[in-house]
Amino acid sequence: MMTRRTTAVAAVVALLATACTGGGATTAPSASEAASATPSAPGSAPAESASAAPSSNLPTSIGPGEGQLNLIIWPGYAEDGSNVKEYDWVNPFEKKTGCQVNLKPANTSDEMVTLMRQGGGTVYDGVSASGDATNRLIANGDVAEINPALIPDWNDIAPFLQSPPHNTVNGKHYGVSHGWGGNLLMYRTDIVKPAPTSWDVVFDPVASKPYQGRITAYDSPIYIADAALYLKAHNPELGITDPYELTQPQFDAAVNLLKQQRPWVGKYWSLYTDEIDNFTNGTTVVGTTWPYQVNTLKASGVAVDAVVPSEGMTGWADTWMMSAKAKNPNCMYLWMGWMVTKEVQAQVAEYFGEAPANPKACEILDKGYGSYGVKDFCTLYRVTDQSFYNAISFWKTPLQDCGDSRGQTCVDYSIWTQKWTEIKS
Repeated sequence: MMTRRTTAVAAVVALLATACTGGGATTAPSASEAASATPSAPGSAPAESASAAPSSNLPTSIGPGEGQLNLIIWPGYAEDGSNVKEYDWVNPFEKKTGCQVNLKPANTSDEMVTLMRQGGGTVYDGVSASGDATNRLIANGDVAEINPALIPDWNDIAPFLQSPPHNTVNGKHYGVSHGWGGNLLMYRTDIVKPAPTSWDVVFDPVASKPYQGRITAYDSPIYIADAALYLKAHNPELGITDPYELTQPQFDAAVNLLKQQRPWVGKYWSLYTDEIDNFTNGTTVVGTTWPYQVNTLKASGVAVDAVVPSEGMTGWADTWMMSAKAKNPNCMYLWMGWMVTKEVQAQVAEYFGEAPANPKACEILDKGYGSYGVKDFCTLYRVTDQSFYNAISFWKTPLQDCGDSRGQTCVDYSIWTQKWTEIKS
């Protein structure tokens, strides 16, 4: 997936320690007992069914913390003040729960999946997985179904992130949503004219011609979904309904579109800093981006803007997931609850540069939280703009199981990875 980044922003608002309660293990089963149970959905992650019920062996209480917590994280998702002293939500958590947090940063989704399977799944208690890893972990039985009733602020999470298909399967929840963002179309306003309204400017031979050689694209196999989303709108005869659930002819069409685009791409980017540099010096003038790059470039005076194209866009949403064989499930439940409190969400959103899953964080963010002076943070990141997140096809792992009546006819992510290497070469 993506190489994620730490947005080194300074803050003046200290963490407001909100209770992340979990009583004694007075009701069976507890989180510890449930963690040792067989995963309820080790199959190939079919589409969510509204009529399905959660498993009966879910914990109904959180027992005492086990004393430690071992996490795989995107850098920037578990800060203890050592990078920027004002950003610290780890130490207050440890003080409140007695769970000592041990961190293993990872830079790609593939790396996270591999780490989660170490020691038969017993090395790490949890992971901050993105949508191109979550379904793989669910399908393989690597992560445990969780009980949302044990997350105190669950009902404050944005409704569209409470049961998304990238972490909820057959009505069963396999994690707690954390943060999200859309993959916008960014362009240099002094060079790209008229202002683009469609992905034509990067995919169509005629519309893109003035900018060929200075187009950028995201360096990941999941970018194939961006091509599929474009074809969904412009080639309806392909019958694409979901850019991540592609039959062989649909997948081949997306790959061919990207092979056509390849000579026009001056730079692929995976590090956000590379894209900022390329737009600043004019090496790149148009292509896919995240909100962070747009706002950073605007703040530095670079003539850029970004739009949601008429075809919509892809996007990412991250989830805290618990290992199916977690040694410290009580501490993991406490952590998942802690991470969606509005106070912690405000810190993470501004430090990392993303929209919080809990919109109540805007009560803090929109007061001018942080010394970076991000005015109207939640407006910039479109946190409560339903039309914005309705336009996003959120990343999820492509599986052979299409998740519908087509059965096992879709192209698996392993093939996406192979074809991405072929596209770039």
